[in-house]
Formats: sequence, C-alpha cells, structure tokens
Amino acid sequence: MELPPVGLGTMGIEDPDVVATALEVGYRHLDTAQIYDNETVVGEGIARSDVPRSELTVATKVWADSLSPKAVRRSTDESLERLGLETIDLLYVHRPIDTYDPERTLPAFDALRTNGLIEHVGLSNFSVAELETARSILEAPIAAHQIEFHPLFQSPELLAHARDHGYPVVAYSPLAGGRVRDLESVCAVADRHDTTPEAVALAWVLAHDGVRAIPKASSRDHLEANLSATDIDLEAADVAAIDGIDRTEELFPE
Repeated sequence: MELPPVGLGTMGIEDPDVVATALEVGYRHLDTAQIYDNETVVGEGIARSDVPRSELTVATKVWADSLSPKAVRRSTDESLERLGLETIDLLYVHRPIDTYDPERTLPAFDALRTNGLIEHVGLSNFSVAELETARSILEAPIAAHQIEFHPLFQSPELLAHARDHGYPVVAYSPLAGGRVRDLESVCAVADRHDTTPEAVALAWVLAHDGVRAIPKASSRDHLEANLSATDIDLEAADVAAIDGIDRTEELFPE
C-alpha cells in the first residue's frame, strides 16, 4: 500500500479544526481508531476541508472487543457513519487479543473488502508468529502493519518481516511521547543538523526502509514541523547512533 511518509496520528485530538488544518498544510493520511472515541471528530475535519476525498487515506481500527464476525461488520458500519464516509481506506485489527480469533476475525475483514466497505486490511501490534498466521488465512494481502516504533522501542524483526513480504510498517508514537528530547544520541544528531530532536526522531524512523510515521500534533507549527522532517537527510552514522541506544521503553504494552 502506498502511504505518504508522514501521516497524522489523531489519538487525543478532539477538535475537528486540527484535522482540517492538517489537511490544509499537506497531510493526506489520517489515522484514528474506534477506541480513540474521535472518529466523528476526524470525519468532521475531513468535511471542513477542501481536499478531495480521492487524495486521502483514512485509516481506523477495530477494537479488541469487536473482533467476532458480527461485531466486525457492526462496528465497521458504525465507524463509517461516524467518519461520514462510504469506504474506509485502511481498516486494522487493533490488537490480536480478547475476541480476536484469526480463523473467524480475518475472514470477516476479507468480507468487508469484498463488499466494498473497506479498501485494504491492516494489522496492528502483531508478533511475527501472529503475522504469519494472518498471512495464511487472509485472502487480502497485509496492506500495513502498525506498531509502536521509536528510538526507545525498536522491533527489527517486525521491520524485517515487512520488508520480506512487501508491506509498509506504520510507526505510532514515533517521538516516544516526547522522551526523544532526553536522549543524548538524538540530541547530538539534532545539533549536527541544526534541527530539533523531534525532527531527527522522525527522520530516523523514515530512514528505515518501508517505514511510515503517524505523529500526533495539534498546532499548525508542529504539524508543519513534522512534515518537514522528510527534508532531513541523516547520514548512516546518525542512524547507527540512534539504532544503538541501549534503553527500552514501551509506551503502550498490551
């Protein structure tokens, strides 16, 4: 699936004008989820924008309590209504827990695609073993795998699986909840490039082949700054320095 390098993560965004502003400054990938309780906000932001629907990739996620076949269809219909859309471009299994049963859940996602309610099937927070099981069941290709990925939580085995099987990784919380400002390696690279630690963290994420980022931002300045991170060209030594950070913090464990 073709996704822009930087999209908008919307968890916690409660103002439709933030979404409309993001579209105005150039965002074309919007990511939300049923559990965020803001699909209506995202839909209203889209409605307030002049950007053609055909230029947008809108993604949402089915939460773990709605992964039985009937609940998948019901909750997707509800998501479509809240978003004000006829089709969801990318629908994820949010986490493979609770009511998730690969033999029952994944065919329900395939059926949504067959019926034209969604364009692509995505997975989120899966292990390599869970990805392999999904690949053996899904008729649709895995369009994207969304995971927590930032300098303090790196998953090389998941990136390798994505490269081997030709789908993008979508990195949520790429700024590690603001912790990148406290990382000496990141700050040193930022000083060399005369930019911010946040911009370097995003550039580092994007330096990994096939990885896209969905940072959250609310102000126009931060929205524009995150997009501009694509202009930073890190050297191999910069990437290696951040790859080598010997500290692990997962912000959103299961």
